[in-house]
Amino acid sequence: MTDRIMDGVRVLDLTTFVTGGFATLMLANQGAEVVKVERPDAGDDNRHSGPPFVDGESPYFWTVNYGKRSVELDLKSEAGREALYDLAEEADVFVQNYRPGTAERLDVDYESIREQNDDIVYCAISAFGQTGPWRERPGYDLLVQGMSGIMSVTGEPDRPPVKVGLPQTDLITGMWAGFGIVNALYKRERTGEGEYIDLGMLDATLPWLTKQAGKVFAGEEPTRMGTKDPVLAPYQTYETADGHVNVACLNQKLWREFCEALDRPDLFADPQFETNADRVENMDALEAEIEAELTEKTTDEWMEILVEEAGIPAGPVQSVEEALYNEQTEARGVVTHISDEESDREIPVVEHPLNYANAESGFESPPPRLGADNRELFREIGYSEAEIEELAEKGVFGEE
Repeated sequence: MTDRIMDGVRVLDLTTFVTGGFATLMLANQGAEVVKVERPDAGDDNRHSGPPFVDGESPYFWTVNYGKRSVELDLKSEAGREALYDLAEEADVFVQNYRPGTAERLDVDYESIREQNDDIVYCAISAFGQTGPWRERPGYDLLVQGMSGIMSVTGEPDRPPVKVGLPQTDLITGMWAGFGIVNALYKRERTGEGEYIDLGMLDATLPWLTKQAGKVFAGEEPTRMGTKDPVLAPYQTYETADGHVNVACLNQKLWREFCEALDRPDLFADPQFETNADRVENMDALEAEIEAELTEKTTDEWMEILVEEAGIPAGPVQSVEEALYNEQTEARGVVTHISDEESDREIPVVEHPLNYANAESGFESPPPRLGADNRELFREIGYSEAEIEELAEKGVFGEE
């Protein structure tokens, strides 16, 4: 594969789990060489996330680490830190997600790395950022989902709050990190200067509150509404004869056409449903009327009536397997496979969505085994075989 936008960019990824891992995954998809710097013998904690495991490997780990390389370094040893500094001299980007203060104790903070490479783009990811009274608190996706307000508006009314069923704040933060890193690299192209990025998960999540934040700014309190929407109706999930369907009517034209497709013109004429504001005010009554109709037919039947015939924005609630494998994802090449020569196995890949007209993107290799590039990477930056052997003898790579 050639002509990928980030070809020639080298990234040192010292993160574990998902926040930094997803950021560097995005960069790897665009051609960056991403080197995972992992703890000897243990590696990224995400390697051990499961079950399920496939031949001892975590499929969850796969999904965040396609196309990367792996080197083990004991950063608590002087030899390990010096080896990292040598790698940093040849790098463009350095990413870590230590709790504030840890990077300083390990001498891998921005100032220490900048001494080796003064135009490095350094991204420090943490739960609450490098400043403020919560800076030293530990934090993971579950905690940030709760503290960001997401859980307060997720779930059914009069039921306990629930978290989103995927690591949403990890992924949000990872996307901000990828965006910030690319911005900093662009700035470096123009000015020749490196950059330091302080990114907190809580900070990263709050801009995503959008309409819920808008209600607070208007003096109202957002609440859990199930699949209902606080400002649009009908815009929710409805039961059908054999499953569930989502319907989204964002304007009067769609609302009229939806009523016609249901063969319920009386709903469009009903004063309590006349405008979107009216429908939001009378959402429960509207739900009862619509669901009474939708439960009369199967989801597939409604897809034919609503979508194929009437052009209404509607869609089934699919399982994860159905979402990954269907005629649309097949046509778009969303789920592909990478050959893993060591295991003689095909590893499934969820491709990233950026489809350029004049550039390539995509993953070139499977997720790395722990320490797979210990020796080769140092050969590439000029270490002799004797010097590499000395690192190994000092335990820098752990037990190879």
